[in-house]
Amino acid sequence: MKKKNVLVVLGGTSKERKISFATGRACIKALKKIGYKVNEFDPAKQLLNEIDKSKVDLIFNALHGKDGEDGNAQSYFEYLRIPYTHSGVISSMNAMDKIISKQIFKDNKILSPKYFVLKSSELKKKDLKTLIKKYSLGSSVVIKPSNEGSSIGVKICKNFREINRAINVLKKRYENLIFEKYIGGQEVQVAVLNNKALGAIELKPKRSFYDYKAKYEKSAKTSHIMPANLSKRKYKEVLKIAERTHRILRCKGVTRCDFKYFKNKFYLLEINTQPGMTDLSLVPEIASFKGISFESLVRRIVLDANINK
Repeated sequence: MKKKNVLVVLGGTSKERKISFATGRACIKALKKIGYKVNEFDPAKQLLNEIDKSKVDLIFNALHGKDGEDGNAQSYFEYLRIPYTHSGVISSMNAMDKIISKQIFKDNKILSPKYFVLKSSELKKKDLKTLIKKYSLGSSVVIKPSNEGSSIGVKICKNFREINRAINVLKKRYENLIFEKYIGGQEVQVAVLNNKALGAIELKPKRSFYDYKAKYEKSAKTSHIMPANLSKRKYKEVLKIAERTHRILRCKGVTRCDFKYFKNKFYLLEINTQPGMTDLSLVPEIASFKGISFESLVRRIVLDANINK
């Protein structure tokens, strides 16, 4: 039987380029073990429409961040009519854009922190204190860009001095900023594979929250508790919310939903359609607890690949 030629697309131009290489290289190793013929492609060096589709049976999308998981790369893959892993164009775009995804959560009665959105150009014209009071955000506020991943650009502010400091930095880099009520409690993340929740893991970061360093640097020493320290009833509940979110956004392959559990309620922060696959990543850890090896996880993602999703 002819071996499939898999092209792993990795790197790219986003701020998550380094993490994309880590994910891509880990998946390349697994794909070779499984028996696929593997090549790699970095969109930072060549345009995606330059992929030679005659030599590719399937694309494994290992990109993270802008242009990789926001529907842009996916639109090229569909133009080339090459099957690819993970979610399709619309699902990827909706999940990556936090303004759209939070509205989808609200429309489907999925609990998420209260928020409002401002364009950076509007900041001088708006009375933030009045808006924060109007939307009942409380004294601690999370400010973040609408379309970044890996907690890049996320600021937790405990007073207006910190809010102003965060705004002065973020307004220079991003067009739209989300102001969100800070939710305390447990950090719980759920992996969903092929429409079925694999499990929920709890994180106890030594840092102020599960930020970029906590996610990708061993020195941050984030504690991983698998399974998450929840009652059986609440554990099942969070799995169902993640599965439902995955289905509502019509996601494919693997996703990861990030929650805060506070006062007996789960607050969905976001859904990630291209979760990391590094040695510190949560989806492989959750899968391993369920008896699914890294190679088997990669195989299942590949088998769920489709075209024109």
